[in-house]
Amino acid sequence: MTDAAHQCDLCDLKVEPIFRTDQLSVIPVDDAAYPGFCRVVWNDHVKEMSDLAPDDRMALMDAVCNVEQAMRSVMVPDKINLASLGNMTPHLHWHVIPRYAGDAHFPNPVWSEAVLRTTDEPVLAARRALLPKLNAEIVRRMSE
Repeated sequence: MTDAAHQCDLCDLKVEPIFRTDQLSVIPVDDAAYPGFCRVVWNDHVKEMSDLAPDDRMALMDAVCNVEQAMRSVMVPDKINLASLGNMTPHLHWHVIPRYAGDAHFPNPVWSEAVLRTTDEPVLAARRALLPKLNAEIVRRMSE
């Protein structure tokens, strides 16, 4: 998919997807402060939503919504952040991030300067313990 002149972090991922079809993948993000953080990645190297055919856009957004619903059901966050920036990695992908009032960046984006210290390790450990259930719920919803 890429050559030496055009490296893409999302094309070169070595992470096992939670779910994958020919069109897209649901990839877990290894972030200790945000257990459950996922990316929904369009498999082909596409830069903008408007580059996709309407049916493909619908499939991608349905996947984002399915991951969000699975996350809400299992992780029970205070809010879900959805973001598609692509400024650093111009490969179409959506971030789906569970947010809690006590997380280090709340109410700001996770990429901003931390406003709190997330030090409650038992809370984070309990959220990490939910990840197998979250993964199973994502697969269930995506397979329907």
